[in-house]
Amino acid sequence: MRSLPRYALLSLAAFALAPRAPAGAPARDLGLGLSYYRIHELPRDMPGADPAHPGACILDLRFARAGEGDAARLAAWVRRAASQRTPIFVLENAMTAASLLAAVPGNGPTGLIVLAPLSARIGPDIAVAVSPEADQQAYAALEAGSPVDSLLRDYPDKPRIDEAYLEKEHIADSDAPDIPTDKPLPPRPLVDAMLQRAVQLHRGLLALKKI
Repeated sequence: MRSLPRYALLSLAAFALAPRAPAGAPARDLGLGLSYYRIHELPRDMPGADPAHPGACILDLRFARAGEGDAARLAAWVRRAASQRTPIFVLENAMTAASLLAAVPGNGPTGLIVLAPLSARIGPDIAVAVSPEADQQAYAALEAGSPVDSLLRDYPDKPRIDEAYLEKEHIADSDAPDIPTDKPLPPRPLVDAMLQRAVQLHRGLLALKKI
């Protein structure tokens, strides 16, 4: 076998040393056809897997950074991908880069639904009643490895009246009080109110057979 010419060897070496293109933000599967992308910085975190056909998804732009050019490219991707059958729920807050807020605003095309905390005052389609502190804490919890499911539940188990108690006291089910207990109720779990609302909207659209 003949050896490769010197220029071919140099080309192969240059290819091996060349920086790889960004892999893109991986999608988390939230079930029932809904995926979740968290963007930290563009272009590094541009959605990667089958970007032309992501289906229904949540695009988390809270605390995200981007220049105007990269923000415009993300906005173009959103406009191509969002439709009535494949909605994109965009999460923003006051710490989202100004370039992204301008590129992906509320009141956009069909299929694009922008959510933001009420306190952010950035004109989303849906304002969520959550404090900046709670929003940041929930965002950081997922970043630190908390399971997504744990951040979507907000009602811990609480004591309730059982049927035997109702029958004994002749109390109608609708009038039953909570069982008195000396034990304090467990602390309310940490919930990502923004992410929770987006998931609820998706499930509601599914139930109504809109998607």
